[in-house]
Amino acid sequence: MGQNFSFSGKLYLIPTTLGESNPIDVLPLTVKKHVERIDHYIAENEKTARRAIKKLVPQKKQQILKFKTLNKFTEITEIPNFLDACKEGFDMGLISEAGVPGVADPGAEIVKLAHQNGIQVVPLVGPSSILLAMMGSGMNGQSFSFNGYLPIDKKEKKQELKNLERISSEKNMAQVFIETPYRNNKLLEDLLQILHPTTRLCIACDLTLPTEFILSLSINEWKQKKVDLHKRPTIFVLQKD
Repeated sequence: MGQNFSFSGKLYLIPTTLGESNPIDVLPLTVKKHVERIDHYIAENEKTARRAIKKLVPQKKQQILKFKTLNKFTEITEIPNFLDACKEGFDMGLISEAGVPGVADPGAEIVKLAHQNGIQVVPLVGPSSILLAMMGSGMNGQSFSFNGYLPIDKKEKKQELKNLERISSEKNMAQVFIETPYRNNKLLEDLLQILHPTTRLCIACDLTLPTEFILSLSINEWKQKKVDLHKRPTIFVLQKD
């Protein structure tokens, strides 16, 4: 059964690389083809989005690109106008800072707005650090939960980790979370102190990059290892059997 959309312009969800890798190594040709023809974009940071477009399509003229910026400084009252180009019949691209838009990314608000306005949403294939970490973790890919950032307060963080560990055991559900890269080493210290010795922990770092590191060990085994995660994009996955 076909779906009727109010506007001819579509919203394309355009993935980007997870770091300084060659786009053609991780992005399908379809993404390049759409970027070649789309001139209207929504991005968290215009400068990095322009750089990503230039890297993918070097011959594209930067001066014809039109951007709307979506980040913590964006006024809520501005957002309803972000898809005006779609309403005028132009396709738009929503670009994430890294990986896929709308997942652990503020772009979800724009996707929601598109659905509310009868604008067709077209997600494009690209690297998701969350899914890549799950694939490489050896933990339960049938049932897992992404929890975003853990609390900064030490007491609250300990309580949350114990809670995630309990849920992972009771429901056989892997628990995925992240940290600001410069706090990664501190978080790892906390994990080794707080979690049960037999709980499994996967550290997936620099995914798709030449320095990629993915390893799943018990907390006890991690205590015997040395790994430096400082300022390296990292996904953590835990599961207690």
